[in-house]
Amino acid sequence: MHCPFCQHVDTRVIDSRVSDDGATIRRRRECEACGERFSTLETIELKLPAIIKSDGRRDTFDARKLRQSFDRALHKRPVSEEQIEAAVRAVINQMRMTTERELASRRVGEFVMAELRKLDHVAYVRFASVYRSFQDVADFREELDRLERDLPGEAQLPLLGGEVVAFDPRPGRGRKR
Repeated sequence: MHCPFCQHVDTRVIDSRVSDDGATIRRRRECEACGERFSTLETIELKLPAIIKSDGRRDTFDARKLRQSFDRALHKRPVSEEQIEAAVRAVINQMRMTTERELASRRVGEFVMAELRKLDHVAYVRFASVYRSFQDVADFREELDRLERDLPGEAQLPLLGGEVVAFDPRPGRGRKR
């Protein structure tokens, strides 16, 4: 590593410390020529596939956009930040595991839908409605029917006090089961 002060090519590491999250290493270095000290950060560089958009454009992967997708779908839903971060990491890991240099955005969307389906059914349907361009209520019903078919016996969390309440759009008309 070149010294940032005198540009000498030889520096030596005096101290190395792993960051709290374990993702970086901070190294304290000293230039052998001028004696100045400086710090460097070492991180893992991962090459993720380029994203091929539906119109054929190619774009570099942006983890912030992926996180925004999860945040929009999970807005005001009872899902913790840790669960969201784990889901984002799972999608990135799935992308990495494909070993492809380019990946269709459609496939990334499928990865996101799979993770949302595990986290929260309402968020899953929200994302699916945009991702699959639902045109009317029938599209929503079809997706809800598919969700119920694929998840037999699995119910969403009870609304209040352990009761399961069936939805009735008229005010105060939910039925206890």
